[in-house]
Amino acid sequence: MRAIEVTEYGDADALSVVDREAPSPGEGAVRITVEAAGINFADVQMRRGHYPGGPEPPFVPGMEAAGTVAETGEGVDLPEGQRVVAMTTGDSYAEEVVAPADSLFPIPEGMSFAEAAGFPVQFLTAHNSLFGWDGLEEGERVLVHAAAGGVGTAAVQLAAHEGTEVFGTASTAEKLDLAERLGVDHPINYTEEDFGERVDEITDGAGVDLVLDGVGGNVFDDSLDALAHFGRLVTIGVASGDPPAAPATKLLMENKRVIGFHLGNAVRHDPGRVLGAVPELTELLTEGDLEVVVGETFDLDGAAEAHAHLEGRGSVGKVVLEP
Repeated sequence: MRAIEVTEYGDADALSVVDREAPSPGEGAVRITVEAAGINFADVQMRRGHYPGGPEPPFVPGMEAAGTVAETGEGVDLPEGQRVVAMTTGDSYAEEVVAPADSLFPIPEGMSFAEAAGFPVQFLTAHNSLFGWDGLEEGERVLVHAAAGGVGTAAVQLAAHEGTEVFGTASTAEKLDLAERLGVDHPINYTEEDFGERVDEITDGAGVDLVLDGVGGNVFDDSLDALAHFGRLVTIGVASGDPPAAPATKLLMENKRVIGFHLGNAVRHDPGRVLGAVPELTELLTEGDLEVVVGETFDLDGAAEAHAHLEGRGSVGKVVLEP
């Protein structure tokens, strides 16, 4: 089978097309013929060698794959050909992948493979970050950074569906138009204005109740300032490459909280808590209350181009590989 391999840490050209033997499912596992694989910024960080605890080359990246059941291991009763999407621990940039059966979700009727590949990481991250700890409530204010990105488009929709007042940042008018269509009440172009000042202006200095930040660095610092008293900031990544540090004195004196959420580790430690949102999310997607925004698709040979596109911050929604 064909797969994409990170031959050594580096730029996007470190991704190479290779031939590998198709994997066989062990007990409790399933082999999937991959029709679409989601690309996440975590894949980019792994390729660069910047992901904490990430794999060492050579490895096949990819944490989510959608396709059909090709073969089942002992103890698994699934029909061949069933459409499924899986959260994996890697190896999804390939024509075939093996995943534990308990990591599979059926693909809702009417949802394409590309859309399904964009569902697990972004929607489970967004849902758990918004509602998992002292969850967001109707009437509160939330600020979503990278509101037109994969997790951002999911978070905006979920926050708007809950009846909250949504602030969203992005870098272009096109991205802000998308964010507004999905439910952002206050679009902010961070290349043209200071988002903290804009939040302060709109809220008369009160601030927002929750910030979802996957950037880190100065964005984290300014987001902490944009929080209302008793507000919470959920950090879900460090796309800037600059890990933030929350000053304890500010948290103490301004009654603010910082919460971290890492989907993979959360699933390993408490899968029931994290995956409990799947039935609700599936229902909302099936009924059309939510949508998976797929921005660009690339064939397997275009993996390097896809990574470069994501790193160039030109992408909207989910970037997907289609083997």
